[in-house]
Amino acid sequence: MKKTAFSLVLLLGMAAFSCSDNSGNGKSSESKSPASSTSTNSDESTPTSLNIRYIDMDSVAAKYNFALDLQEMTIRAYSKLQNAGQGREAEINKLGQQIEEKMRNNGYLSQESYDADVAKLNKMQQDAQTYLGNLQRQSEQEIAAQQQQLADSIESFIKDYNKTRGYDAILYKAAGAYFNPALDITEEVIEGLNARYNKVEKK
Repeated sequence: MKKTAFSLVLLLGMAAFSCSDNSGNGKSSESKSPASSTSTNSDESTPTSLNIRYIDMDSVAAKYNFALDLQEMTIRAYSKLQNAGQGREAEINKLGQQIEEKMRNNGYLSQESYDADVAKLNKMQQDAQTYLGNLQRQSEQEIAAQQQQLADSIESFIKDYNKTRGYDAILYKAAGAYFNPALDITEEVIEGLNARYNKVEKK
């Protein structure tokens, strides 16, 4: 189920996530943040360099406890759906075999009796399809809600994190072809995410 972690990354969006500098008024081209390395042209309107960092979302999905819990939840939901399907299939096959055996042994004394058993089998199949369909939709909705919470928790943390850093942008690694490894803040972000998530869990 390692692919599950990667599917979570897709839901977080691979586009760049820009973080605003909270130390200025948002209109000045001269950043006041000590962490910023932005310089400007003579017209003071266009920055010639940006103070950027990046995050490897594959690592976040593999190490963030919320993401790991969501992976376990997804596995449990899949197992529950699979077990339910196998159980209903076994019941249907059992009834079908009983009907066939009764036919071979001339156990049906009338067409009505045979038709009643066939109708019961058909209803059992229809009920199984309805039940499994509802169970699958319920599981998908629960997982989707948790995935949205996961995405929101990461976005919220990054915004709070950048308030004390003042980076011009924090990107996801997948958004670019190459980043200098010195710009990687993944481990620091994962540590902060887990610290905040664990604190919430203890409440």
